[in-house]
Amino acid sequence: MPTEVLFYHLERQPLDRVLPALLERTLERGWRAVVEAGSEERMTALNALLWTYRADSFLPHGTRQDGMPEDQPVYLTTTPENPNGATVRFLVDGAEPEGWQGYDRIVLIFDGADDTAVAAARNHWKSAKAAGCALTYWQQNQDGRWERKA
Repeated sequence: MPTEVLFYHLERQPLDRVLPALLERTLERGWRAVVEAGSEERMTALNALLWTYRADSFLPHGTRQDGMPEDQPVYLTTTPENPNGATVRFLVDGAEPEGWQGYDRIVLIFDGADDTAVAAARNHWKSAKAAGCALTYWQQNQDGRWERKA
């Protein structure tokens, strides 16, 4: 089965609001995830966010500094590693895919206000399509709900 690649085009909400919801859905399905951020600073911010994004909840996760990565349902990194055996990979904040294989699902989240990020997403779309991946493109409507556009 080809890797499913989902492109999320951020326009109405920032990454800090979108990523926790997507990770919650991933864990509800019984999947493990690895989140690759484009910088150490972003990874550190996401690490703090996932503990505090809602008053009544948190997302169990860890980083290399926490140890025992194989026990983490969500693992945060800045490299292409997959020490928790994740089947879903999230690429955020400019993280570049190393390839399109090795996961059931790859989720690329990009900032629609950043021309460089939009151009990179277009190139990734072409690359993933050429690799035979199943592609979907998601954009938020006026109500903030995600709609499949392609």
